[in-house]
Amino acid sequence: MIYQTYQEHCKKARTEIARLTKVINQNSFGRLFVILGGGAALFYAFQTNSVGFVFALLLLIVLVFAFLIRRQSKLEKQRAAQEAYLKVNENECILGDTGRSMYDNGERFEDGKHPYSADLDIFGTFSLFSLINRCATTLGVDMLATWLMKAATKTIIEERQNAVAEISRDLEWSQNFQARLVFNLLQKTEVKSFLARYFKDSSLNFGNAAMAWYVAVAPFLLLVAVLVSVFAYPIWTWVALLGLSHLCWTLFLAGKVSLFSSRIDKIGQMLAAYAEGLELIENKAFETTENVRLKRALYREEKPLSLAFRELSNLINNLDARNNILVGAVLNVLFLWDFKYVLKIVKWKSRYAENILVAFDVIASFEALNSLAILQRNHPTWTTPVLYPDPRNNKMTALGVRHPLIPSNRAVANDYTNGEHRIALITGSNMAGKSTFLRTIGINAVLAYTGAVVCATQFELPIYQLISYMRIKDSLNESTSTFKAELDRMKFILDTVGRKTDSFFLIDEMLRGTNSVDKYLGSRAIIRKLLAMKGQGMVATHDLQLATLEEENPGELENFHFDIQVVDGEMLFDYRLKNGRCTIFNASLLLKGIGVDVDKA
Repeated sequence: MIYQTYQEHCKKARTEIARLTKVINQNSFGRLFVILGGGAALFYAFQTNSVGFVFALLLLIVLVFAFLIRRQSKLEKQRAAQEAYLKVNENECILGDTGRSMYDNGERFEDGKHPYSADLDIFGTFSLFSLINRCATTLGVDMLATWLMKAATKTIIEERQNAVAEISRDLEWSQNFQARLVFNLLQKTEVKSFLARYFKDSSLNFGNAAMAWYVAVAPFLLLVAVLVSVFAYPIWTWVALLGLSHLCWTLFLAGKVSLFSSRIDKIGQMLAAYAEGLELIENKAFETTENVRLKRALYREEKPLSLAFRELSNLINNLDARNNILVGAVLNVLFLWDFKYVLKIVKWKSRYAENILVAFDVIASFEALNSLAILQRNHPTWTTPVLYPDPRNNKMTALGVRHPLIPSNRAVANDYTNGEHRIALITGSNMAGKSTFLRTIGINAVLAYTGAVVCATQFELPIYQLISYMRIKDSLNESTSTFKAELDRMKFILDTVGRKTDSFFLIDEMLRGTNSVDKYLGSRAIIRKLLAMKGQGMVATHDLQLATLEEENPGELENFHFDIQVVDGEMLFDYRLKNGRCTIFNASLLLKGIGVDVDKA
């Protein structure tokens, strides 16, 4: 079972983190020993009055200390990678147990005016998005949300299905890719937008051809002057003046250099982390059409964009050396360091500005596909849906369909097909399952149109334009009553059905905000209008009288129902969809349960 695998990964990661922490501590003590021991050794060496021995010992101490620093950095990077890997696996375990995830739940995408997302629990806490999303970047979150809010074409959906299946089979790659990007959960900077603004900012142009030429030759001029002073004729005054002029020049333009540094130095390490994610994509031998297409987008002139990411990251890190005043001063005297690396960044910008941003879109696409792949891996019994392009000539078949947000041990599977009708009228008792069934069909259709697996044993359907009428609320801000909100939503439903022949509506108990007579008459009129408009969909209602519409519209509307069984005065719900109209209602039993006897009213 996949969750056992996640738990094993957590255990191994914790063990490796503990081992690396121990080694890191040992390495830190080693550095301290080199400093203290090296100091004592140097003191002894000075007593020997051997200059060669002192310099050799000093060189050895410096080399050992540099080695330990580099080793420390490497070990800490390995530990950070293991910690990210642990977070990824712990999240799967926690999500499986509690339904909570460390990833974005998409709450900011909630929109009561969207055709279906608010009614079908697509976004928000314990939503479909929170179940699926493993995107750490803002761009990836936005892309996955877009996929869930609008059906793609049949071709795109099938390409996603194949891409998702390929990724789902490679657990190691999938989790490594996820772990490489998990750091974005703590980032507030959206890197693509930042770089796009940076590339377009004309005020960030710097220098000219003459400056670039001089910056390139300045170190050699200084070196030649020093060599002349040592081996030919002493011109140390001119050497000092040349170095001082370099320093003054860089100080004069320090404000403009600081503008460069302040705009981009914060994302140096972030770009290096992105480069690791890109390398995973570039090094993976994909076979499916969509994954191959995305991978090819990462190559410019046969050069992978990960190298460009690393190049910019290194340039930024080198420019950051100026932040140490003493080191920066020396580097500017010798190499005009600030100008050198600002000019290199400008050159990098002119070379890659048009192409580099596509890498972030590719990463976002793989994040979204990986999210769907993890859903498929975590639910091996779910099925890949079959999509049809023509909603008029193809029908829906759903076998063993369950709600994906209800735990599998409590979810009840149902079968449904609309092969013999266009509108399903579903009647039933309170709490018997009507609304949940409508949402079950709707949310699985959303999964299908996204390119994901669905919670069913078989699911075939055309690509409908889903529209829903379920959770109708009043609005104090808009001075809208519940009934007015219902009318507005119904107008939207009717207008959409009138304009789009591929629409499929899910209507749950319409016109609740008015009296029972108007509710019945209005509901009957609306259903007749939907029939006249050749509309397709489902209507759930408590109004048993509406079931007579089946007799008036044979082959167009068909009755279904959910009912209850009463055993020894207790209500038993089986949540099974059945053919025909409902004949058993439970309102009086429910009221009696809270002390209200309807029979004596």
